[in-house]
Amino acid sequence: MPLDALSTIPSWFLFGVLGGVGASIAVGSAFYFGERFFPAPERTSQRHNPGASRRRSEIRAYLRAIEEPFTEGAEVAGEVVDFYLPDRDVVVTFDARIYFALQSHTAYVILCEHEMPGAQLGRRLPFEVPRLGPSLDSTPDPVVAAFDRLDITPGADESEIKRAYRDRVKEVHPDQGGTSAEFTQVREAYSTALNHAGRQS
Repeated sequence: MPLDALSTIPSWFLFGVLGGVGASIAVGSAFYFGERFFPAPERTSQRHNPGASRRRSEIRAYLRAIEEPFTEGAEVAGEVVDFYLPDRDVVVTFDARIYFALQSHTAYVILCEHEMPGAQLGRRLPFEVPRLGPSLDSTPDPVVAAFDRLDITPGADESEIKRAYRDRVKEVHPDQGGTSAEFTQVREAYSTALNHAGRQS
């Protein structure tokens, strides 16, 4: 009986159904094996927060202005922190997870928001800081400002500068959600930093 029912179905319809099933299997197999043999690179970080680099630059400028020694990317109790003031045992971080992880540590930990101006850090430090002028929003030295814009230290060599430039361009390029003004500033910072590194070497 089922064979009799199949004989009433037009052959073009059967070929269409079988062709569609075959094409679906082929496409599904291509995606399955493609993902197995050519996996997509894992994203190691979230989308860059444009305020983060600016705030780091402002905090660097502030700590230099109050002449407080600091290191960036230091490891404290197994956590890599944004800023560490070794003479005071003070940690400054933008990461809430690190802030809570270090609560039981002896270091004094400050959690900064990306929206907080760098000059406001002084209010949160657990020691007296000198009063400074109202303008700490920009670093007067263009070389220091260039390295800050690339989010690297002024002692970086050419390969570090090029790597930082490639990373920053990916973040600020207009095709990636940045603006042409940011893109131009990063290109100018790259040129300044590279010239400085060339003179140093």
